[in-house]
Amino acid sequence: MKNVTPSKAAAWLKPTTAIIVAAVVVVLALSGTSFYIVDQTEEAVVTRFGRYLETTGPGMHYKLPFGIDKHYPVKTRVVQTEQFGFRTLKAGVETVYSSDSYSEESTMLTGDLNIVDVEWIIQYRIVDPKAWLFNVQERIQTIRDVSQSVINQLVGDRAILDVIGQERSAIEAEGMQLMNDQLKSYGLGISIIAVKLQNIVPPQGVQQSFEDVNKAIQDMNRLINEGKESYNKEIPKAQGEADRLVQVAQGYASERVNRARGDVARFNSVYEEYRKAPEVTRRRLYLEMIEEVFKKAEGTALIDRNFKNFLPMKNLGTSGGAK
Repeated sequence: MKNVTPSKAAAWLKPTTAIIVAAVVVVLALSGTSFYIVDQTEEAVVTRFGRYLETTGPGMHYKLPFGIDKHYPVKTRVVQTEQFGFRTLKAGVETVYSSDSYSEESTMLTGDLNIVDVEWIIQYRIVDPKAWLFNVQERIQTIRDVSQSVINQLVGDRAILDVIGQERSAIEAEGMQLMNDQLKSYGLGISIIAVKLQNIVPPQGVQQSFEDVNKAIQDMNRLINEGKESYNKEIPKAQGEADRLVQVAQGYASERVNRARGDVARFNSVYEEYRKAPEVTRRRLYLEMIEEVFKKAEGTALIDRNFKNFLPMKNLGTSGGAK
């Protein structure tokens, strides 16, 4: 067996060590550029030589190394927000807003030619990562421009009192629909899920006067509501009383009509009997009349005027005698 001198061993180890180091570097490079992890809130768009290949979901995935395949994570499961007319510096238990003015975003002209400051937010979610990455270059600015255009249009179609009051929810719903339609036509790959109007106030110069007008309108509405309340309280009561009187009158009318019909029927019945036997009927009617007249009289005796040999005697058991 040949003896290997230290100098020859060192010369042999140098290229071997270099090869091992290079192999390790290659393996690390392959590992670092071949695998990627997608977060639970994201999806990844993979390209090969700059051309779209596929979209992958959360988890660990493999791709071709050394930049042949590239992945671009997109937060598709996160609701993102854009603010208009104001900025939030710190959110949480105590929200801090920026003191800067953004009147170029919030100042608008209403349909009745009044100026109003409108602050609002939109919330959206990315629904098509491929379209989000490749279809539009200035994505955020496009979203903001479309939102401002739509809100300006809707505010400009309405009077200032409608914008501040009853039309707020209509503006939000219609604004979300219009924004989605326009952004879909651009192929931006997002969906607007909420439009919320925040502060809607007149400009500083006329704010006090506007508040006075608004207070007067509120007082007017309060008085109208109070009047309606009194109306709703008294009118049913009066209507019930009227219905009661009508029912009483109808009952009285029915009673009188039925009584009259009964009298007519009784008269006709008596008349028929009278036609059959006039003398007997006449006497019966006479006796009935006498009985009706004297039925409540006490201590009275009826005697035929032609009766002879009648001796009137005083009834001692009564206060008066026979009559």
